[in-house]
Amino acid sequence: MTTALLTRDVPAAPVIGQTVLEARGVAKSFGSIHALKGVNFAVRAGQVTTLFGENGAGKSTLMKILSGVLQPSAGEILLDGVPVVFASSADAQERGVSIIHQELSLAPNMSVRDNIFMGREIRGPFGVDFAEEERQTRALMQELEEEIDPLTLVEDLRLGQQQIVEIARALSINSRILIMDEPTSALSASEVEVLFRVIRDLKSRGVAIVYISHHLEEALLITDHAVVLRDGAMVAQAERASIDLPWIVRHMTGENYDLGSPPTDYEMGETALVVEGVSVPDASGADLVDRLSLSVRAGEIVCLYGLMGAGRTELLEAIAGRLPLSAGRVLLHGRDVSHLSIAERIREGLVLVPEDRQRDGLVQTMSVGENLSLASIMDFTRGFFTSRERERTVIAEAIRRTHIKTAGPGAPIGSLSGGNQQKVVIGKMLATGPRVVLLDEPSRGIDVGAKAEVFRLLVEGARQGLAVVFSTSELAECLSVAHRIVVMRKGRIAAEFGPDVAKERIMAASGEGVH
Repeated sequence: MTTALLTRDVPAAPVIGQTVLEARGVAKSFGSIHALKGVNFAVRAGQVTTLFGENGAGKSTLMKILSGVLQPSAGEILLDGVPVVFASSADAQERGVSIIHQELSLAPNMSVRDNIFMGREIRGPFGVDFAEEERQTRALMQELEEEIDPLTLVEDLRLGQQQIVEIARALSINSRILIMDEPTSALSASEVEVLFRVIRDLKSRGVAIVYISHHLEEALLITDHAVVLRDGAMVAQAERASIDLPWIVRHMTGENYDLGSPPTDYEMGETALVVEGVSVPDASGADLVDRLSLSVRAGEIVCLYGLMGAGRTELLEAIAGRLPLSAGRVLLHGRDVSHLSIAERIREGLVLVPEDRQRDGLVQTMSVGENLSLASIMDFTRGFFTSRERERTVIAEAIRRTHIKTAGPGAPIGSLSGGNQQKVVIGKMLATGPRVVLLDEPSRGIDVGAKAEVFRLLVEGARQGLAVVFSTSELAECLSVAHRIVVMRKGRIAAEFGPDVAKERIMAASGEGVH
């Protein structure tokens, strides 16, 4: 590992363990919704303070206040013991506080280099010094062990690589306090290891880190101090030596959740989906998915497991019609749908819940209800007229079925937590009355309670004859409700297992730990 990033100058750090940033009695209201209720929260130099909580607990709101994105309705922020008001995120950055947001804030039509230095360009005697920006970007990518060309457009990167760029941008600022809101939600296991090495080095130099993650076991590996929020209030805090996974879940939810087990109280139906010798090319013509075949029965839940780059996303998107095939075909209940458009496949009963809900699953300018009815709008539209009564019924049923927590169908989609936004994406697709549902990383960026609800929906759908295929890079999810586990590696099926397989066998088949 190189040291280009780790040797850059950082502002002088205070004593390790000393409080550098503090929220006292911070409250935040959005109309009648009280997102934070008098929270006290402290960040210490040279330590990782991990913030746990379900979606909607107030974690992201608190972090936005600490980083200048939002202003508190009450309470105060102290920096080095002195009350301070951050007028903006740029103001907070100038004072040493930066944040990696949960939802990526990159400009997709700009290069990696330009995203990293956007708003703080390096100036030379003749304007922007693009050569120096490119050199520093290469150094950052090398430090994070990612072979990403600085001049590549962000929109041409996979989601995990975009997240690396977001991390690199925050690290390049050399902050005293670094807030990481779900920094690993799209990263592979090896990328997470690299990030953790960087975090440990930053700690050794006195950088204070706030870490938010729904990957609870992963977060325990890096935390020094844990804080739990529930319903906008702090409910628990403790040092690392005093906590374990049950402690976190109990304080987050008030109970212990598990993700369930494969349902066995019904008979599966006939084959619903057949993927026959499918290949999916990349831009250069190389196969991301290589002559893969798979079949799924009605009522069956199949998990696709694999590391980043295994081809899971490309396979699901090709089945749904978002990516072209270079070989093979897709059969839905015996009918070849390979030539159909995405909309036609949806009408035939084949739907996809995409990995990136913000970009591909939701329309940010629409309300909760409008998003829920969008995919099935043709069911209650005749010519130029829409049956609003029928639409309202569909929306109400979707909210009830998926347990979406919202102020109402007219609420902006952006007012929902990440977990409830994911439920909207799932509810939207279930409203079409599908026969086969594909879900790409359905629990990305959502809490343990929301995960349990998502998996409950999958089981409920399977009992009603729905064929379910979901992808994941989390072993706990892999070993939850799936009747069958299909391990992918380098675009092919490396192994298939039943639900009782040991996790070590899954890891070995996926190539995890092999370098």
